Amino acid sequence: MAYKILIKPSASKDLDVLPDKEVKKILKHISHLGENPRPVGVQKLSNQDGYRIRSGNYRILFIVEEKSKTVLIYRIKHRKDVYKS
Repeated sequence: MAYKILIKPSASKDLDVLPDKEVKKILKHISHLGENPRPVGVQKLSNQDGYRIRSGNYRILFIVEEKSKTVLIYRIKHRKDVYKS
């Protein structure tokens, strides 16, 4: 069964400032999360809930809600900036 993908406004803002080429790659990765929310290469975050997946030099942070079959994308940042508060 496919998962519903929700993108929080914070992640949407992150996408707005990225180059179009990178946005296309990231959206492709996000669309695949709908079919398989834990693909090869996904990593569980150690100090917070959720997972991360790589898309080039960018990281997509998300939470999988099994009850509602939802993947919630909450951050998309460059790898050097993603874990800074």
